[in-house]
Amino acid sequence: MASAPPSHAARNRRVATLAALGGLAMLGLGYASVPLYRLFCQATGFNGTTQRATAAQADRVHAVAQPITIRFDANVAPGLKWIFRPEQVSQDGRIGERKIAYFYARNLTDHAITGRAVFNVTPEQTGAYFHKIQCFCFSEQRLEAGQEVRMPVIYYVDPAMLQDADARSTPVITLSYTFMEAAGSRK
Repeated sequence: MASAPPSHAARNRRVATLAALGGLAMLGLGYASVPLYRLFCQATGFNGTTQRATAAQADRVHAVAQPITIRFDANVAPGLKWIFRPEQVSQDGRIGERKIAYFYARNLTDHAITGRAVFNVTPEQTGAYFHKIQCFCFSEQRLEAGQEVRMPVIYYVDPAMLQDADARSTPVITLSYTFMEAAGSRK
């Protein structure tokens, strides 16, 4: 004996339940998209996202003869009353060599401001090979009224870049930072 087809009301409830579940899934993906995208960029170097390395990882890297120039770029978002600049415009070295560069920042206001630096490298395909060991960009920076600071970044370019057909002939990598005011900075 065949079972009776579901009633019109039962079909409507099933469709409504599936639509609600689909909506909740899309909402969840919307919230998860930013951290997932960040993880993807950090893992692949996509869009010029640099890599993070420990000192122990950097110790296992050996410099090669291939020269590389790192150019430094510093910007301040509109509305942030800071001076922010690299202490030197560029730095020459060898691929695999650990280097340190300093950036200067000064708060021009009469109150404390917390800033956050966003960063990338160009050309974009070099992001997977540009490793930072220590960087002021790893955390927010709070500058008191009128305070000025020197902020280091310790980095190296992974020799694996020389095996990448799209990146190996790159003579100059630009490391760019933009400081912006952190949310809730003046509380």
